[in-house]
Amino acid sequence: MNYDLKMQEMMENITDGERLLLHACCAPCTSGCLEHIANKFKISILFYNPNITEEVEYLKRLDELKRFVSEFKVKYPIEVIDGEYDPKIFFELSKGLEDEPERGKRCYKCYEERIKETAKIAESLGIKYFTTTLSLSPHKNADWVNEIGERLDKDYNTNFLYCDFKKREGYKRSIELSKEYNLYRQDYCGCIYSKRDSLKRKEDKNN
Repeated sequence: MNYDLKMQEMMENITDGERLLLHACCAPCTSGCLEHIANKFKISILFYNPNITEEVEYLKRLDELKRFVSEFKVKYPIEVIDGEYDPKIFFELSKGLEDEPERGKRCYKCYEERIKETAKIAESLGIKYFTTTLSLSPHKNADWVNEIGERLDKDYNTNFLYCDFKKREGYKRSIELSKEYNLYRQDYCGCIYSKRDSLKRKEDKNN
C-alpha cells in the first residue's frame, strides 16, 4: 500500500487551513513531516512519548521540538501541546516484551499507545484530522502505523491522515533540516530497550 499517495489524495479534498493534530516523537522527524503538510493544515503538535524512559532525555527532546517549531517558517502558526509524561504507561504495555527486537511486538504496542492518545486528544479538542511523525523513520513500520490509525479513525470522532513521511525523500530532508537548524538527533527511539540495543550495536562495531 502506498500510504504517501493515499495522503496526497486525501489532502486534495481537504480545505486549506483545516486543523490537524500531529503526534511528534522528536524535532528531527517533525522537520521532515512538516514540509509535506504545514502549508495545508493549521497544526497542533502533541508531544506524547511515555516510551522515553529518562526524564532528562524527554525534556531535551521536548525543548528541541519547541525551539525548532519557533524557528521554522510555515503558512499557519503551530502550537506544541505537552502530553502527559508517565513512563509507567510504557513499562506496563511492554511487560513480557522486553527482549523483542526493534520493529517487534513491543514497538507495535508503543505505536498504538501514542497514536491512540493522539486520536483521543484530537477528538476532545474538536480537531478534524490526526496523524503521526512515526512513519518518517526507516526503523519504524509504516504499515503498522497506518493500520493502527485507520482502526482508531473508526473509534474516535476524528479522521486519520494516512502517511508515509519517509517517501519523497522525507527522511533525507529530516537529516538536512537537522543540520540546518542544528537539531539534536538521538540514536535510539527513547525506551531503555532501544538504548540497550543501540549501545550493544556500538560495542559490537568497536570489537
